[in-house]
Amino acid sequence: MTNDVLGQATDKVKKLRRSRDDRMVAGVCGGVARLLGVDAALLRILLVAATLFGFGAGAVLYLAAWFLVPEEG
Repeated sequence: MTNDVLGQATDKVKKLRRSRDDRMVAGVCGGVARLLGVDAALLRILLVAATLFGFGAGAVLYLAAWFLVPEEG
């Protein structure tokens, strides 16, 4: 009984994964957008702004997520 409850709770937890179907480069923005429930285009615009105005911080975050976040499936 305990294993069944734990399995059901684990199935309901949202997990960050890189998207396979909503991707432009590596699927990072698509995966984060799915997790947050927002449009991926909005995150892409914010990422470009962070790259341009944050001295490359957006690009560094994207590259880190590309290597650290597993792909779905």
